[in-house]
Amino acid sequence: MIIVVVIALILIALLGAPLFAILGAGGILASYNSGLSPDLLIIEMNRLASSPSMIALPLFIFAGVVMSSGGTPKRLVNFYRAALGWLPGGLAIVTIGACAFFTMFSGASGVTILALGGLLYPILTNEGYKKRFSLGLLTTSGSLGLLFPPSLAILVFGIVSGVSIEQLFMAGVVPGLLLMLMLSIYSMYIGHHHKVERHDFNFKVLKSSARSCIWDLLLPFAIVIGIFGGFVSITEAAAATCAYVIFIETAVYREISINKQLFGLLTEASILFGSLIIILLIALGLTNLLIDAQIPMKMLAFLEQHIDSKLQFLLLLNLFLLAVGAMMDIFSAIVVVVPLILPLATRYGIDPVHLGIIFLANLEIGYSTPPVGINLFIASQRFNQPIIKLFRSTLPFLLLMIIWLMVITYIPELSLWWKDE
Repeated sequence: MIIVVVIALILIALLGAPLFAILGAGGILASYNSGLSPDLLIIEMNRLASSPSMIALPLFIFAGVVMSSGGTPKRLVNFYRAALGWLPGGLAIVTIGACAFFTMFSGASGVTILALGGLLYPILTNEGYKKRFSLGLLTTSGSLGLLFPPSLAILVFGIVSGVSIEQLFMAGVVPGLLLMLMLSIYSMYIGHHHKVERHDFNFKVLKSSARSCIWDLLLPFAIVIGIFGGFVSITEAAAATCAYVIFIETAVYREISINKQLFGLLTEASILFGSLIIILLIALGLTNLLIDAQIPMKMLAFLEQHIDSKLQFLLLLNLFLLAVGAMMDIFSAIVVVVPLILPLATRYGIDPVHLGIIFLANLEIGYSTPPVGINLFIASQRFNQPIIKLFRSTLPFLLLMIIWLMVITYIPELSLWWKDE
């Protein structure tokens, strides 16, 4: 009977039922099958909702919504273009930098594609970049920035795993910059190979564009200094970011009207946070039921029989997480999978902070892989292109990202550079 119900839930999920409903039904089914009280679901949901760090999520989401609706995307593109447009592949590097900056605050990479894709795609193609390269670049660049503070993915990972969010922020900087460097070098090669026209460097234009977006550029530095300097907590940084973004968009740049637009932006941010929190609450309750049923211990016993070394475990972990990234969105995957793999990774001597970077790197790649790669679906709608064509255009970038994943997996010092010897 239980097998029939499980198959029915899978079929309903494939037909498009909300993920939280499927997870909730699965949690109730698992509780009855294990002889546990379904009250555990409510207890865990309350514990997550009461977490002090949870307050930071809606605040950062709202800040990202305000920035995407204001003039931040255009100001950033103008600045990066003036600063880097003289390089071979300069405009492609501009795309990488602008998308990474924007995803740091918007969190959901789909927002980045929607906000910057329509602005950058015609510019890229008009300057001589092939359509396939441009589509692949914009699709994969939508997930850049997930390892930089104040990434929502890092916040959720820290809340679920109990790992220090500040340490995760520090650990993600070098791997994130390394990925941007690798993609930039490839873009320079493409720009040189296809003889894309470069722009002469003009200091006056750079100075003017920098002046126009100086308030935007100061924000990430203020967040990093505030958090790592011990001046503010994560929650306080989120509140300050929110107030700062509202101030510059309404009072400094005057791109947003408080009377006409602010309520609509609050509504949009509330819907985004509501869709996230309901999945987090339900999924965390389900994973705790799995833990109570000793599923991680059974997995560990199985792995110990077949895996002899830490390197083998890391290889298997990456293959598993790439499959997870192709099937689930990043926030659901964090809540469902992290509590299961954390004790396994600890058993094999993997630092929890390093595990967090490996996990998020895999899920960053999953944004652009079928069947549930959110970047592919949003880019398909934004650029009016078939998903198969978009996936093919991302293959060179995905290959680079997989090489990057192997590097940061087997060289943990790239993530743990800040730790004392």
